[in-house]
Amino acid sequence: MDVVRIAVVGAGVIGLSTALCISKLVPQCSITVISDKFTPDTTSDVAAGMLIPHAYPDTSIQKQRQWFRETFEHLFAIANSAEAGHAGVHLVSGWQIFRSLPSEEVPFWADVVLGFRKMTEAELKKFPQHVFGQAFTTLKCEGTAYLPWLEKRIKESGGLLLSRRIEDLWELHPSFDIVVNCSGLGSRRLMGDLKIFPVRGQVLKVQAPWVKHFIRDEDGLTYVYPGASDVTLGGTRQKGDWNLSPDPENSRDILARCCALEPSLQGAYDIKEKVGLRPSRLDLRLQKELLAQDGRRLHVVHHYGHGSGGFSVHWGSAREAARLVSEWAHALRNPTPKAKL
Repeated sequence: MDVVRIAVVGAGVIGLSTALCISKLVPQCSITVISDKFTPDTTSDVAAGMLIPHAYPDTSIQKQRQWFRETFEHLFAIANSAEAGHAGVHLVSGWQIFRSLPSEEVPFWADVVLGFRKMTEAELKKFPQHVFGQAFTTLKCEGTAYLPWLEKRIKESGGLLLSRRIEDLWELHPSFDIVVNCSGLGSRRLMGDLKIFPVRGQVLKVQAPWVKHFIRDEDGLTYVYPGASDVTLGGTRQKGDWNLSPDPENSRDILARCCALEPSLQGAYDIKEKVGLRPSRLDLRLQKELLAQDGRRLHVVHHYGHGSGGFSVHWGSAREAARLVSEWAHALRNPTPKAKL
């Protein structure tokens, strides 16, 4: 087998980063990214893109730290390059604040972000309802810039982007040797995976150029995340809700909660409502699977279910997915000889 033909299903941050990692790791392969939605119409385009990890209960802390560190280092290098503006990646400093002492004053990712420390009493005066806080500098990755940047690099490496709705992974057989399933919520339909469910997130994108520091309240339901072109205010976390239409009541509630943290936001203008459905799963799915049907075989790597934490770990988990693809490619190039009877 000279060239291994690889299809990546899904074009959000997980699908595109996985495709790019495969192009770097797997020699002599062709890559086609197939999706019915590309930027700017993906969930990743709505996400705030802040690198503050979401916890995955069924994944070891060691593994989560590794994914986060690899992602942080990847984006930090971009932030320190001439590509930073094109890729939509920049450093941002701010505070994570708590109304009562958190069970964990130093989270597992504290040594990955920059300058992590406990907030001073003077800093906490800005938030009179809160008794504890953490200050640090992290990275923000603007999906509306980062996704086109990833697409460009995939094309430069020889990859193709194909707009097509896939109803069944077997549609891709025999045109492709390996299928990488990064379809997120689409895996309910494609794989019959009822473990994955939507968590509806509504945010406001506002103009408030005077806001320079991020603010994240407790578990991150309420946040103020300044970006390059606007400030993202959030949010909602509505499990099982498939509604993609903005809810005016949600918007009023988000604005009120964020103004309570940062009163100057009462002067925010050009307010836009955005909704995305986070592809959530109790355990992120990252594994190989050999599908068999009517004597046919399809080599699959699943990589989905990141929920609200996709941007924070996308490069680290994409590298691991690419390693699994590499294992399949090796197996296809070096088939085990069948035993003779």
